[in-house]
Amino acid sequence: MSDAAQRLDELLALMARLRDPQRGCPWDRAQDFASIAPFTIEEAYEVAEAITVNDPGQLRDELGDLLFQVVFHAQLGAERGWFDFAAVAAGIHDKLLRRHPHVFAATGAAADTDAPASTDLARAWESHKASERAARGATGALAHVPLALPALSRAAKLTRRAARVGFDWPDEAAVRPKIAEELRETEQAIAAGVPAAIEEELGDTLFALVNWARQLGVDPEQALRLANRKFERRFAGMEGLLAQRGLEPGALSAEAWEGLWNEVKRAE
Repeated sequence: MSDAAQRLDELLALMARLRDPQRGCPWDRAQDFASIAPFTIEEAYEVAEAITVNDPGQLRDELGDLLFQVVFHAQLGAERGWFDFAAVAAGIHDKLLRRHPHVFAATGAAADTDAPASTDLARAWESHKASERAARGATGALAHVPLALPALSRAAKLTRRAARVGFDWPDEAAVRPKIAEELRETEQAIAAGVPAAIEEELGDTLFALVNWARQLGVDPEQALRLANRKFERRFAGMEGLLAQRGLEPGALSAEAWEGLWNEVKRAE
């Protein structure tokens, strides 16, 4: 047995022990799919954060936490007689074989070395996914876009799906007038003072920006994540300047804050 297989067996056994009705952990025994789902999402984001900060040790640890979430869900499935970890692993193994016909021949041997272009591979991948959705009875280009996705990521996925069937702008420049239109409508809603209309029009503006990001080849979720980190970094820099100068944040005017912000920005 390989070291990886041994470690995985140990992890699966540990999970079963934690869920043991008599000797397990009370907290782990009390969980179900719904209660664990938020932790699964959180761990996935912590993996993304570790990648963003380029910390190998943190990435290793966070991948372990995410793997534990998969093991937890597999244990819950096994207890209900639905599936176990082996079935989960077999399912993804078989799916990857199906979706990589350019790599694996029907016999399981490697295909020829004339690999298709990456754009062709992306189209083929999506075609396979669409066929699998259709086999499950899902109809429509936008079927099965997970509701649990962050709103920006879900908007990007919806627009990609729509674009694949031809509902799209010809290029990124064509999206800009739509953004300007949505901004005008948001301003009109603000002038009218109707909160529901403001929310709706601001949402439309964000959706148009997501379309623009897609046309530019930018992941809007990642772009906003980076913007958040930049804001945090610069705000911490302003707090450092305030501490050095013995100033209280609450006593600063808007102009003073702007001056500090620009000072930190220039220093970068």
